[in-house]
Amino acid sequence: MNIDILNPQESSRLNTLIETSQNIVVTCHRSPDGDAIGSCLGWAEFLRSKGKEPTVIVPDQFPDFLQWLPNTEKIIRYDKHREQCDLLLQIADLVFCLDFNTPSRVDEMEPALLRTPGVIVLIDHHLNPDVPAELTISHPEACSTSEIVFRIVWQLGEFEKQGKHFAIPVYCGMMTDTGGFTFASTRPEIYFIISQLLTKRIDKDRIYRNVYHNYSENRLRLMGFVMYEKLVYLPEYHASFYTISKDEQKRFNFIKGDAEGLVNLPQQIKGLKLSISLREDTEKDKVIWVSLRSVDDFPCNEMAEQFYNGGGHLNASGGRLQCSLDEAVDITRKAIEAFGEKLKQ
Repeated sequence: MNIDILNPQESSRLNTLIETSQNIVVTCHRSPDGDAIGSCLGWAEFLRSKGKEPTVIVPDQFPDFLQWLPNTEKIIRYDKHREQCDLLLQIADLVFCLDFNTPSRVDEMEPALLRTPGVIVLIDHHLNPDVPAELTISHPEACSTSEIVFRIVWQLGEFEKQGKHFAIPVYCGMMTDTGGFTFASTRPEIYFIISQLLTKRIDKDRIYRNVYHNYSENRLRLMGFVMYEKLVYLPEYHASFYTISKDEQKRFNFIKGDAEGLVNLPQQIKGLKLSISLREDTEKDKVIWVSLRSVDDFPCNEMAEQFYNGGGHLNASGGRLQCSLDEAVDITRKAIEAFGEKLKQ
């Protein structure tokens, strides 16, 4: 199966940049998810196989259920080590931006990223990239940035050199960005890639357990509370939403990652087309994190752009509001009404 993803010019330029660079930084978006962390760790491992010593910088904390991935101990958090990260970006001659399409997605790290003298290379699968990169490898049709990482390494003829420390995070990134291969994963190339990753003797069942069966009792109780007490179901629109306040997060000893996947649960309702999560930031006032999930051809990315200062994929998007939780609910009801015709179809 031909899974080449680079044209000859891109392949040549990428090879040259890697071969001629010494100080390499690999980074991703704020609130890194499985694909962001998986693609960064996989790409960094590939660079090590090329004799490089890349530094992985993430804007802030990533979920506990990803801490087991190989080489996470080498990741540097920008919010905890700003001066060190600023220096690394100042001396970088090559910076790989993975799994985000616009500089604002790195949050407080944006000024330092934009000031770097290093050549920026974007590797991503989100729509409408505007990162100021010399080389942009953007493929929105891919299920994940981790898929793109695999395909680049495969096309460059470097896959045979890779081991588990490459295969595990890449598989994890693909798995988490498709909900365990339950959406955005119908293309045969995906399963060819999985078959090749399995040749590295990875335990895909253990990877699944480490991610999806690695939560605290509090997370399970939070999930039950949200579904029973907080879920608002609008059958006339085939839609639902729920809120999680600061106090509720405190009640259930919320930690980073505990809300992961909750927005997918209402999709088990027969005929549901749209699920929305509204969660108060635990540290900042009047900041609401929004997650949207949809099925079939309902464009939750358009809703995210129009109402939530965000964007993303057709069936999985996100955004952020600067308002109270009650105001976010009002905005959500207006958003659902605005897209009512499409939701009722």
